[in-house]
Amino acid sequence: MNIEIRTARSEDANDACNVLRRSISECCTVDHRNDAAILAAWLGNKTPDTVTSWFAAPANYSIVALTDGILAGVAIMTRQGKIVLCYVSPEARFLGIGKVLLRTLETRAAELGLSNLQVTSTITAKCFYARNGYLEGTTAQTAFGTEGIVFTKRLTASYGKKAPCRCGAAEA
Repeated sequence: MNIEIRTARSEDANDACNVLRRSISECCTVDHRNDAAILAAWLGNKTPDTVTSWFAAPANYSIVALTDGILAGVAIMTRQGKIVLCYVSPEARFLGIGKVLLRTLETRAAELGLSNLQVTSTITAKCFYARNGYLEGTTAQTAFGTEGIVFTKRLTASYGKKAPCRCGAAEA
């Protein structure tokens, strides 16, 4: 499987919106508990027009993941280092797409000179962030009526750069 990561464009908004809505509805049942009011609140701003505005906002760094030309994931980070969303389509879970999206955000954050990233995670994604080096902090109520977990990751100055080989072997 080939994963392509690129900057999100306005023409991606419909497919990105579909990924967001499906991921929340189908994968985050632990969070929304199939409560119609919570789902309505959470999905309320997941419209193509809103997603287009998020992609166009200069304060955001927005990326999408494509597999075989099909949009399979979307992530947005503010230029202050807050990951505001990172979702993959239900059929793309556990294929490494989320990890590639996250690493791309981390690399960009380091390029921007940020030393930390923060994300308020769903319960569903809690293990994902922990596996990827994020430290669990406090819990917080989201605007949608779910419980979120605040995670932080400290970025090193050399993040995204190849570390020098210290084992005595020739570098590839």
